[in-house]
Amino acid sequence: MSQNNQNVVPNAKDALNKFKMEVASQVGVSLKQGYNGDITARQAGTIGGNMVKKMIQQYEQGLQ
Repeated sequence: MSQNNQNVVPNAKDALNKFKMEVASQVGVSLKQGYNGDITARQAGTIGGNMVKKMIQQYEQGLQ
């Protein structure tokens, strides 16, 4: 099974990285540009979970 990791929207990667950094600072996790393998799985999960939560909230606000 092959996996396609190409971005559909060219600027999406930069926007998601910026969003990730913003969310990380909001939840108190210090991220640096590039590799962040020194953070815990809990910290990574907190960042990802909050990103999804914020994306869902933004989508729901757009429906109203």
